[in-house]
Amino acid sequence: MEILLIGGLWLDGTAWDSVTPALEELGHRPRPVTLPGQGDGRSSATLDEQVTAVLAAVDAASEKPLLVAHSAACTLGWLAADARPERVAKLALIGGFPNEDGQPYADFFEMRDGAMPFPGWGPFAGADSADLDEDLRQRIAAEAIPVPQQVARGVVRLTDQRRYDVAVVVVCPEFTPEQAREWIAGGEAPELARAKHVEFVDIDSGHWPMFTKPAELARLLDLAASRD
Repeated sequence: MEILLIGGLWLDGTAWDSVTPALEELGHRPRPVTLPGQGDGRSSATLDEQVTAVLAAVDAASEKPLLVAHSAACTLGWLAADARPERVAKLALIGGFPNEDGQPYADFFEMRDGAMPFPGWGPFAGADSADLDEDLRQRIAAEAIPVPQQVARGVVRLTDQRRYDVAVVVVCPEFTPEQAREWIAGGEAPELARAKHVEFVDIDSGHWPMFTKPAELARLLDLAASRD
């Protein structure tokens, strides 16, 4: 299956470097998506431009792809499902939930010089980063790309109710499937509460399994791709 991979905040396409060969060995055609402002040097990129980049990858796919989105980019994946509900076979959300219409995309941390730099590991202490060794922490921090302000503060716009028909797989890294179900039932992820086809899978990792558990993540995505 063609699998499109969208990294979360501060990540470019190289975040998937250990996942893509594992997916290829399983017979898939993985394709990391380079997001404007996160890998192409465009510090003035906007959220709309990131959505356009993902939609271009969806439209270029030879078949309906599995769309994989990580962390804050789960909203980006959901925006693509909203814009192309008939073209996305399934949406896998890793460690995140989509925002609602009218909410900011990812206005989480301090802005500096028109961008949101990686804030250091303090905000991610605990389960998020427990499985990262010091070398990985240094590497991720060194390679982190400040997210353009117009991306982070871009407003989510959802228009097509058919997005709720797109099958969703919630990959649970630093939280459990049981916690995810409770949060959704409790109103913390209203968009997924309305989705008609949602399943949950667990992965024993922190927030960045593409770095710490790439083979296991690839196997989970393989299972997601093979299920109707």
